[in-house]
Amino acid sequence: MISSKPFITQLISIIVLGAAIIGLVSCESKRPKKELITFEEMADPTVDTLSDWSNVPSGLQASFITTDERIPKSVAPEVTMAKSIKVTGWKGESVSAQLLLWSAEKVNQVELEFDEFRSDAALLPASVAQARFVRYVMTDEFASGCGHREPENFAASLSADMLDNLDHFDIEAKTARPVWLTFKIPSDATPGVYKGRLNLYAERGFAEDFEIEIEVVDRLLPEPSEWAYHLDLWQHPSAVARVHDLEMWSDAHFEKMKPLMQMLANAGQKVITATLNIDPWNNQSFDAYADMIIWTKNKDQSWSFDYTIFDRWVEFMMDMGIDKMINCYSLLTWNNKLHYNDMEKKELVTLELKAQSDEYVELWSIFLQDFTRHLKQKGWLEITNIAMDERAPADMQAAMKVLASAAPELGISLADNHKSYKSYPAIRDISVGARSAVDREDIVARRSKGLVTTWYVCCADPFANMFTFSAPAEAVYAAWHTVAADLDGMLRWAYNSWVENPLTDSRFRTWPAGDTYMVYPDARSSIRFERLVEGIQDAEKIRILRKQYTDINSPESLAKLQKLEEAIAFFDTLEPASDWQERLNAAKKLLN
Repeated sequence: MISSKPFITQLISIIVLGAAIIGLVSCESKRPKKELITFEEMADPTVDTLSDWSNVPSGLQASFITTDERIPKSVAPEVTMAKSIKVTGWKGESVSAQLLLWSAEKVNQVELEFDEFRSDAALLPASVAQARFVRYVMTDEFASGCGHREPENFAASLSADMLDNLDHFDIEAKTARPVWLTFKIPSDATPGVYKGRLNLYAERGFAEDFEIEIEVVDRLLPEPSEWAYHLDLWQHPSAVARVHDLEMWSDAHFEKMKPLMQMLANAGQKVITATLNIDPWNNQSFDAYADMIIWTKNKDQSWSFDYTIFDRWVEFMMDMGIDKMINCYSLLTWNNKLHYNDMEKKELVTLELKAQSDEYVELWSIFLQDFTRHLKQKGWLEITNIAMDERAPADMQAAMKVLASAAPELGISLADNHKSYKSYPAIRDISVGARSAVDREDIVARRSKGLVTTWYVCCADPFANMFTFSAPAEAVYAAWHTVAADLDGMLRWAYNSWVENPLTDSRFRTWPAGDTYMVYPDARSSIRFERLVEGIQDAEKIRILRKQYTDINSPESLAKLQKLEEAIAFFDTLEPASDWQERLNAAKKLLN
């Protein structure tokens, strides 16, 4: 007879070991606890906060939705559940998707992680994908467009726009939370269909996973620095210093601007925004533009100009990869003012100079001659423009005379809302307001001389615009309109003229909400900005296909080209058809 003692001892050991293993697995299945450090969004002001959430199942809900949607925060979503998604793009292209999360109860520590993506022949690392929680900012409405605004007179609502850089998020009870997904396809990716998973975690445990397919088309989109699309989003360094409480032009200020301006360079930005003297726009933004060039009138009545800050700013932006143009504002400020240090009086003197005055001609001539000398020394003369923004024809004529006399080698840039572009056929860079069509023959003639012709939208334009309440696809439509109108690109003020509280409230005292900025502090992107870049990528793809089909010149390639041109022609209007989003998505599909 075999004694049972060793067996019992063995069994106890196995049980203890098993319990230890189960305990270990249980401990390991719990993700590390994280503290959420972030800002609080503004309260939802709409009656939608009374939405009925009683039919929402218990627990965290999730579904893919189209990138064309902005989902309200406090309304129980009614979506067709989708647990898988397919995105398609060229090698080198960034493509987007949107996942929606919502819950009737509070859910803490929501996290998202990607697995690697595999095709039959290759692998894409998980690092090609990024998930960013979409934050809600207060917005208003277009109403009458430009003009002073009292918040109580305009309908307010929360808009899903900012893409936060948090690695986890807590979802409040009875709220929705979109998540923006970005897939950066490597330029050397092997064409094919790659499959991977997105894993969703909540309350420190696994919640659900989703299937993602990335189809890589066997075509190559060049690096942004090589894109032909002429993007000009005005930068505002002073806003960065104020929001982050940094000394203007300090090392810390420039360091804080690096990721922000690199994000702009990665969008294909071509122009550096610089200033010549006093804030050229008369403080139209929340922050006045700080001087980049210091003017000094010496005791002997001679003049000197300190370019230290200007040079550092230009070199800084060039290091980011933005180096096609330097647009310097302005010979024509919005209040006709100019200021300088008077060493004899020992004070800062501010003058109001009409463009037609003798003193205007004298002072600006002295500066322009010295500025030309300095730009030659730096090797920047051929890419530098003296820029004017929406100035009256009489003032423009006066400024042009000064430039022709004192600095004929300098280029000129003009944002034109007076339909006067035909008066200046030799201007290097001209951008015409959305309400003024440019004749095709003028664009072609200018392009043949290496001159740039773009268009812009502002507070007066309801479509295609990029307010925080605009339909997200409008930013894509804008690029297709650029192509359809045969323009070289687009100008928009402003990239980062931030309002008082840009993280939470996008409204401003004089224009529809979001008009003054496209991105957020600490290099947080936005749905608007991501879709703007998406449209620019489309424009580049069109340029590449047009050339390829034309070069091949076969019946098949020319038939493809004709089909593409027919799709593009639809966007040669800023009066949107009722089905414009469907037509846009169909045209985008054609590109792939």
